[in-house]
Amino acid sequence: MLKITDIEVIHLRVPAMDADCEWGEDAVIVKVHTDKGIVGIGEADSSPLVVQACIEAPQTNFYCNGLKRLLIGENALEIERLWNKMYWGSNYMGRRGAGIHAISAIDIALWDIAGQFYGVPVHTLLGGKYREKIRCYGTFIPADKPEDNVAVVQSLKDQGFTSIKFGGGVMGDDPDTDYAIVKAVREAAGPEMEVQIDLASKWHTCGHSAMMAKRLEEFNLNWIEEPVLADSLISYEKLSRQVSQKIAGGESLTTRYEFQEFITKSNADIVQPDITRCGGITEMKKIYDIAQMNGTQLIPHGFSTGILLHASVHFLAACEQGTLMEFSQSSSPLFTSLVKNQLQFDNGYVAVCDKPGLGIELDEELIAKYRVN
Repeated sequence: MLKITDIEVIHLRVPAMDADCEWGEDAVIVKVHTDKGIVGIGEADSSPLVVQACIEAPQTNFYCNGLKRLLIGENALEIERLWNKMYWGSNYMGRRGAGIHAISAIDIALWDIAGQFYGVPVHTLLGGKYREKIRCYGTFIPADKPEDNVAVVQSLKDQGFTSIKFGGGVMGDDPDTDYAIVKAVREAAGPEMEVQIDLASKWHTCGHSAMMAKRLEEFNLNWIEEPVLADSLISYEKLSRQVSQKIAGGESLTTRYEFQEFITKSNADIVQPDITRCGGITEMKKIYDIAQMNGTQLIPHGFSTGILLHASVHFLAACEQGTLMEFSQSSSPLFTSLVKNQLQFDNGYVAVCDKPGLGIELDEELIAKYRVN
């Protein structure tokens, strides 16, 4: 038995609390401590204070427990049972959304503990690795002026990326601006590079999305991501029948239950669970199986810290079809430096880590610098 003795929640933030925060500039990580001195590391890509409350809250009733209360004294190696205990014991305040984000962070840390305990990498616990390296696409937030994106694309090409995606910022705000940015990026990328766009649901309606997809056909986009909210399954189903590009979505969904509905009813070509939101590694395994059984490609969402990067690499290495992943271009220190042994992009790929557990070494000085107390 490996007894859980504490769950430490760490809130990190680069800007001031009252300043705007962009993707990758804040984070919530957990350390799960055990009586044998093994510490597991996890992360939730969510609102840090909300996740912290989900973990540290006192009991209200037997359906409404903070997750820490449910796990102290439990055997850290019994991962699936503990996932179910957390889900059941927090379902008044959890069950979807931030409650599952919090479970995700703890679940990732438990897999890290198990790997360290048994002396093997997480991908071995998941059944073994299919590949030594995983192809990556680079993700960036586009500049407001279309022409300013040319240098960004050239930099990605120089690094060895053969696939890129952009979204956020002004994308989705104005049809002509969207067109101009896509045109500038495609011309800078050349015809051979894969280009995909992420609307973060800012096209809003099925009709507008279909019109824009038709307008952008000349640029041979690999996929169009989150044109509308993932709640609108009918819109996704209509779009997938109307447009030539592949349709992708699902980064905001949680648990196998939401993904089962999305995969079977949206007819999306690509599903994009985030391992730090969807329920962690335990739930990601189930979502992958659902996707495989329904002929849907799974390409994880990932735009946060090196913890998410490590967890995603271990997971994809152990998936027969885990051949593509997202690689953030954030310059935030929480992405570039939080993990001291950050996985490095090299000529199109990131290598699979073979250290026990997730193999993560955190920079404690950086944590002290950006920790919110």
